Amino acid sequence: MRITFKLYATLGHLLPEPGNVMHIDVDEGNSIVDILTRFQVPLEQAHLVLINGVYIQPEQRGNGALLKDGDALAIWPPVAGG
Repeated sequence: MRITFKLYATLGHLLPEPGNVMHIDVDEGNSIVDILTRFQVPLEQAHLVLINGVYIQPEQRGNGALLKDGDALAIWPPVAGG
């Protein structure tokens, strides 16, 4: 199946292609954690996680929220500033 994977801010450099968005093929039943591991995104840096614009709680990112064909997975790191 194919999903859209988006990494924002300081995480964008972890994608192998320029920019912050990739269309990737994933196995059916893959979780968010599976995708983060595949792209070496530190789990503590996956602060804001959305599937199709819906926030996914940290405890659901393992096997609780499985990805489906056509989903958009977007990840933001923690933000600091003043």
